[in-house]
Amino acid sequence: MTQTDLSELSRKLMYSFKDTNLLVESLRHSSFVNEQLDTDLQDNERLEFLGDAVLNLVVGHILMQRYPDLKEGDLSRMRANLVNESQLASIAREIDLGSYIQLGKGEIHSKGWNKKSILADTFEAVVAAVYIDGGFDAVFKIIDSHFSFLINSVTTPAANHDFKSQIQELVQVELRSIPIYNVVHESGPDHDKTFRVQLKVGEVQTEGIGKSKKAAEQDAARKGLDILKSGQS
Repeated sequence: MTQTDLSELSRKLMYSFKDTNLLVESLRHSSFVNEQLDTDLQDNERLEFLGDAVLNLVVGHILMQRYPDLKEGDLSRMRANLVNESQLASIAREIDLGSYIQLGKGEIHSKGWNKKSILADTFEAVVAAVYIDGGFDAVFKIIDSHFSFLINSVTTPAANHDFKSQIQELVQVELRSIPIYNVVHESGPDHDKTFRVQLKVGEVQTEGIGKSKKAAEQDAARKGLDILKSGQS
């Protein structure tokens, strides 16, 4: 792997490593190490272990800040939905992480660079590498940046955060109309789609984005609610 490759990945991660060896180790799958003569090479499994803990800590911290009224059980479920294998693999695909992973011949043959499990595990390892290299503040900024879209579009289980219900109740009273949602764009493969939904209610029109139609609708409703409430104040 060339220095140019690492620089490009660092740019996508929005972080510049002081010790690039940490980044290289985070990208080294066990299948690659098992085929090398150099027995001192470390695979990324220890970093993956640490990265899992760091992700849970940071995402949990962000959720506590964002939703101060939610109970522990609700926060735990939201965090689990955000840091699961599918979501981590999705973020890894956004930065084309699979192109940088060092794999053994068998995993290359079976397209391991596109497997959810390998992508998710490697992303966790990269998170740990950033944490070791730059500390908590550095890794917090990266996770906050790469997860902001998911956190903004997540549907909370608490009724007072159900934006669709809130906006419907508001406009039925104030405008005597109902919100209309339409999917205006879909992108990505069937297993990893992103939806853009348009909301029209009265003279207000917004668009929301999410990994499901419901999440995109909630995002659009949240934006519409902000506009309507600001108009009342």
